[in-house]
Amino acid sequence: MLILRLIFITIIGFYFVKHFDHLIDQKMSEVEPPHKPFTTMAQRDREIECLAKNIYYEAATEPFEGKVAVAQVTINRTKSPHFPKDICSVVYETNFVYNRLICQFSWYCESKTKVRPIHIESYREAEAVAKRVLLEGYKLNIITEDVLYYHADYVNPRWKKQRVAKIGKHIFYKG
Repeated sequence: MLILRLIFITIIGFYFVKHFDHLIDQKMSEVEPPHKPFTTMAQRDREIECLAKNIYYEAATEPFEGKVAVAQVTINRTKSPHFPKDICSVVYETNFVYNRLICQFSWYCESKTKVRPIHIESYREAEAVAKRVLLEGYKLNIITEDVLYYHADYVNPRWKKQRVAKIGKHIFYKG
């Protein structure tokens, strides 16, 4: 009888250990984010610089919300499978279509010779917005993660995309 009890306790013990281990593993996977490689300070500074330049050249004269929206679209693209995975690659992405160079952001094609921003105060504001959005996670609720495109209101690219918002002189679309 004692042997049967020991066998029974052992079987029950194995079941509970296995069951609880599974529950603990499940809970730990819910708590711990997936491992991401660490970013160096130099990489983060470069991301801020690329994002700040894009905000500056795309939205220097726009209101604060317009600058934030441009930053969000730039970052949203890094999460889309249709764009590069880092901010600088998104900003400087180019393609050739019918032997013509096309830039994702028109300022890059139009102003490759520009080395430094002309209006320092506007650039500092763009840099502050870049830091706030990238480092602090500041967002506009209307610009969700699926908003990947925008254009100035004075052009008509004839996109068949869902319009989300107009902020300043930019119209934003889901991708």
